[in-house]
Amino acid sequence: MTAPWLDATIFGPVEADLERLAAQTHRRFVKTHLPFDSVPIYEGVKYIHVARDGRDACISMHNHMLGFRPEMLARMAEVAGADPNVRPRRETPANPRDFYLNWIGDAEAEVTEGYGIDLPFFEYENTYWRERKRENVLFVHYNDLKADLAGEMRRIAKFLDIKVPQEVMPSLVEAATFASMRKDGDALVPMARMAWDKGAERFINKGTNERWKEFLTADDLARYEALAARKWSKTEDAWIRHGRLVAGDPRDLPD
Repeated sequence: MTAPWLDATIFGPVEADLERLAAQTHRRFVKTHLPFDSVPIYEGVKYIHVARDGRDACISMHNHMLGFRPEMLARMAEVAGADPNVRPRRETPANPRDFYLNWIGDAEAEVTEGYGIDLPFFEYENTYWRERKRENVLFVHYNDLKADLAGEMRRIAKFLDIKVPQEVMPSLVEAATFASMRKDGDALVPMARMAWDKGAERFINKGTNERWKEFLTADDLARYEALAARKWSKTEDAWIRHGRLVAGDPRDLPD
């Protein structure tokens, strides 16, 4: 997850974002890392929640936090310092295991992650899980995108009432692959040059799962398992861990 203040750090005040949105008359999308209960819910608006195994999300976040440019870190400190509800940003350790230990420790203590006003990952996912049966909410999982990108893109298009000509879909799928996005990263994420030391190359990094197996110990992983068992039902845990193609559609799963 990325802290809400990060958007303000890169793109400017939230008020300016709202003004730009209000001026747009075409169909558009808004990307946010806010928990569901902090997102305005409007009639006629559709919401897509994309999730990933928490350990994978943590290691991905470590890469992002580690690669911030010095001027970006200074700006982040300035924005965070202006809000009394935000704890000072913890320095990002170079070792991903150390980062994970901070991350899981904060989750165990049920405090914010130290990078803004985010909920710990386990509570964050609960805010979406509780609302999964809403007609205007679609759950998408990272694993499913990797396993069947074309199928998930068709599923998303159907949810959004977008008719994609059959002959066009293969080119759209190719453009959405990790390799293509990484190759075209500077065009797709031009603001990344402002935020990260390697620009889009840092932002679109590996695209692989379970890198945490290389450095987390059995005890480290047991702490995640204990929190998952305490915070989530077995069905929620299975979906967050595996995705819809393995665990089933969240809309149809029991609490």
